Amino acid sequence: MFTGIIERTGKVVSVSTHRAGGASGMNAITQVIIDPEKGFETKLGDSVSVNGCCLTVTSNKMNLLSFDVSRETLEKTNLADLKEGQDINLERAMALGARLGGHMASGHIDCCGTIERMEKNPDGWIVEVSIPRTFGRYLISKGSICIDGVSLTINTLKDIADRSVVGLTLIPTTISLTCFRHAIKGAEVNIEVDLIGKYIERLTAPRSV
Repeated sequence: MFTGIIERTGKVVSVSTHRAGGASGMNAITQVIIDPEKGFETKLGDSVSVNGCCLTVTSNKMNLLSFDVSRETLEKTNLADLKEGQDINLERAMALGARLGGHMASGHIDCCGTIERMEKNPDGWIVEVSIPRTFGRYLISKGSICIDGVSLTINTLKDIADRSVVGLTLIPTTISLTCFRHAIKGAEVNIEVDLIGKYIERLTAPRSV
């Protein structure tokens, strides 16, 4: 589990794709190598939220972290668009008993959204993100959402045709400590909705015996 409180941003060193095992017909695996800079301690097999995606550390040599990213993850997230030198949000899995500073996040991306508005004002930044309406039903005003791994509070929520538009206010600290400092209108972002809503829907849905 994660909290959506970004520990730091790292930098993408390389993105490469190879065939798993080299056998014909095997799925391709994309390897992403990230420089988190010193002090970001991990072990092999640890889970790390990378732009909100829960990935497993496959190598941590020379202060660089390696992750294998499946085709499924690439199809459902913005990790397919990673470029060398790009900044990326990082958070290690929370320790049992640690403070939950943001909200409970699994690191399993539900969909991608699009930044529709990014406007600076005296209180911070006004941001609007559109997501498929099918996932908008899990959100509520003043509830929580993870965008590129960042836990944020929903200020406004509007359903328009086939999409839902989420309104947010980002304080300067959030901008400076996360990849939102590079965000622009039209950018694609990873979305994880509130998982409690999904559990409630599943538990209350009619079932056949």
